[in-house]
Amino acid sequence: MTKIAIIGLGYVGLPLAIEFSKKFETYGFDIYEKRINQLKDGLDSTFEIDEETLKSTELTLSNSPQDIKDCNIYIVTVPTPIDDFKKPDLSPLISATKLVGGLLKKGDIVIYESTVYPGCTEEDCVPVLELESGLEFNKDFSCGYSPERMNPGDKEHTVTKIIKVTSGSNEETAQKVDKLYKSIVTAGTHLASSIRVAEASKIIENTQRDINIAFINELAMIFNKMEIDTLEVLEAAATKWNFLHFKPGLVGGHCIGVDPYYLTQKAESIGLHPEMILSGRRINDSMGSYIAQQAVKKMLKKGLPVSGAKIVIMGVTFKENCPDIRNSKVIDIIAELQEFNCNVTICDPWVSEKIVSSKIKNVNYLKIDELSDFDAVIFAVGHKEFLSLDPKKLTNSSGIVYDVKGIFPREMSDIRL
Repeated sequence: MTKIAIIGLGYVGLPLAIEFSKKFETYGFDIYEKRINQLKDGLDSTFEIDEETLKSTELTLSNSPQDIKDCNIYIVTVPTPIDDFKKPDLSPLISATKLVGGLLKKGDIVIYESTVYPGCTEEDCVPVLELESGLEFNKDFSCGYSPERMNPGDKEHTVTKIIKVTSGSNEETAQKVDKLYKSIVTAGTHLASSIRVAEASKIIENTQRDINIAFINELAMIFNKMEIDTLEVLEAAATKWNFLHFKPGLVGGHCIGVDPYYLTQKAESIGLHPEMILSGRRINDSMGSYIAQQAVKKMLKKGLPVSGAKIVIMGVTFKENCPDIRNSKVIDIIAELQEFNCNVTICDPWVSEKIVSSKIKNVNYLKIDELSDFDAVIFAVGHKEFLSLDPKKLTNSSGIVYDVKGIFPREMSDIRL
């Protein structure tokens, strides 16, 4: 009998666990007791799963390893972040691997969904599994890799509707892993020839997007200097059938702004220096400061004092319509404005004042209906709650509107990225 344990119940693990629980005896495990208790009460702080679904699911929730010791398939979906020096931080992955290793039995399969560099599963995780379990890889237990493709806040491209790449450490396991995911993914699966191929496919998905956005961001800098509207240029260029549709903006979150560093770390370990990838990263990592500086320049041109200026940042999450502020580059805008001694206020209906104050220092927090008389308003995130606003009503008579995301008609803003 198939018994599945999902290790890590965040944006990736929880929706996956819910889907598997419809077909198999499934356990959702997370080390945070608070997270487990909230889910049992029907509250998902990521807003990926609604209360009704949580309360009606067959999924068993626990933060006790003893509750998942009888499972025979373990799926690891923990975060793989970077540290302050932009180096891969595998500590959550290794911790989860140690936990699973202590529970492993003969015949068990461990599947990883966390984004890693090619080779990580077999080079970094498998030795830990062997050490903790005392079992032999591909003899007593085996591994699979099926990279997550979750898009936080996206209610269209959900787990079952996205083609799933699968793989296994041997042919038998590969077939079992593929069959397992086929049972829930209606969009189908793609069985890769090896775990390393599957790992590599995931890491380049986000790296490719990162590089493309960096190119458009660089174009925005050029066109802004020439006083050409970047979005109008892109609209014109997009009339060609094979033009790639990307917009300038901030690149944050737990995937696109992080994954390229995993690939570059691996490349450098084998003696290669990935110039294009790192160049794109430098451009995208600089965009928060660039946007703040553009706003300050516009204010100075209009004769507005910058020091002590009242500026409201509309949206602090890394993308629209989700509560995730991990690696949000909006925070870079705020930090740069504070360097100019600006008085910064944040308005974000998706994030509580408590979370904002715990992550960002020396800022005010206001709700939409409390906003007025600002020297500058910067729409950094395109939350749906902002789309019906008249941005000029949020500023004083000489204040400026910076529409970073291009969510308003051109005439409603003073500056766009």
